[in-house]
Amino acid sequence: MTDLPLVRPATGDPVHTGARPRVRASWARSQRYGVSPEEVEPVFADALSTDSLFYECGAEVLGRLHGTLANEPLGLMITDAEGLVLARWSDDADINRSLDRVHLSPGFYFGERTAGTSGLGLALADRVPSLVRADEHFVAPLRRYTCAAVPVLDPRSGDLVGSINLTTWSDASSDLLLALAQSAAGNTSALMHVRAGGHPERPAPRGEVFHVFADRLGAAGPDPCPSRAWRDAVAAAREAVTAGRLLAVVGEPGVGKSAVATLARHGGRRRERVLVARPPQAADVEAWLALWAPELTAPDTCVVVSGADSLPAWAADELAAVLGAAGSGPRSPMVLTAPSVDAVPASLAGLVGAVVEVPPLRHRGEDVEPLARSFAREHRHRDLGFTPRALRALAAHSWPENVRELRAVVREASARTDVIDVQHLRPDVLSTGSRSLTRLEQLERDEVLRCLTRPGTTAVQAAAELGLSRATLYRKIAQYGLRVPGRD
Repeated sequence: MTDLPLVRPATGDPVHTGARPRVRASWARSQRYGVSPEEVEPVFADALSTDSLFYECGAEVLGRLHGTLANEPLGLMITDAEGLVLARWSDDADINRSLDRVHLSPGFYFGERTAGTSGLGLALADRVPSLVRADEHFVAPLRRYTCAAVPVLDPRSGDLVGSINLTTWSDASSDLLLALAQSAAGNTSALMHVRAGGHPERPAPRGEVFHVFADRLGAAGPDPCPSRAWRDAVAAAREAVTAGRLLAVVGEPGVGKSAVATLARHGGRRRERVLVARPPQAADVEAWLALWAPELTAPDTCVVVSGADSLPAWAADELAAVLGAAGSGPRSPMVLTAPSVDAVPASLAGLVGAVVEVPPLRHRGEDVEPLARSFAREHRHRDLGFTPRALRALAAHSWPENVRELRAVVREASARTDVIDVQHLRPDVLSTGSRSLTRLEQLERDEVLRCLTRPGTTAVQAAAELGLSRATLYRKIAQYGLRVPGRD
């Protein structure tokens, strides 16, 4: 996308050739979105959502930061993932009036589709810290400012929840502006992590590219999932890749979207392979594409771009250009995975020729036991036993993280025993509670479960060991939504 004939709004002069590639790509998207180069057209929201953990923590961090920068010509803002400005802090009357005139104010959308290239829009599009100076802005009135913005991810899910944005005059900009925004965003993430109960952050590998050799897929036996919903998804995906269409496999995180793509491409041909590419950081897009793009024309190869919804906007644009260039020649089928077809970047969505949805594990109950046995065998290289109580507990769990969670639970249990029973399962599997627990509550819940799941232990014995009355024990069971097969 870097060779588009970009011109400056108002003057019609070409964009200077020294513009950064990400900025040039953002200008191209702004033109494609139809953003006015003369003014920011206001897009006002009917309501602001300020009841999230992200807003609570971000407002606290920016409020403290504002207190130390009260006399600076600086606007501090918190936005949601769509660029809607939720709040702004500034005591400088001039910059407040100026920001109001360009609608960089609470209640207005200021993403790339609305305001074109800006630090805020670029940070949300590419999901990396971004600094846009003066004449790098797409809309002429914004060239009075320098804008630094940093995306913030949910520490529990890894989803983009919003951004921290700092804006000042272009002639007063400092190289420290981006560092200041990064510090505020980092403090916001850390505070969210603590208040979410200290749950570990989900690792987010970026830019990894690896091969899955299809002739090894059957080493641990055939596809273990017998459910009709799963088989239908694999069959539909196989039909799409056989026809050479660009396929989007969609569904909740962890349902097995890449597995569907792999099984569909595998078919009955043993020498085929699948190349999986995870989204890169914005700075690594060119190297990422160079690493695997030649495989698009390789025989017996299918490329799976995993997590297409989290591709930096620049990466999606570059990938669309590569696919367009490769479209006239021989090309192996390609697969995108995303939570939904609407989440596929617009530049790629138009190239998608087929969509297959993989249902969540909670709607495929008959797959739970064979998957659990398969994961145990995979981990220990032999068959392990499961007690009826353990199988009932696995079947009753809702599996919010789908197959990924089941695999982790079984691997932990199989590392501890040759016969998996309820006491070997994670406490979360035996709890129906939906609210986040404090660390102290987690410890109490786990101790109650430890006593209740010991084979042969009665409720009276468990209460005595815990130092509780039987009535208090039952209250604790209800409080934490504990579900122990054989005691329901």
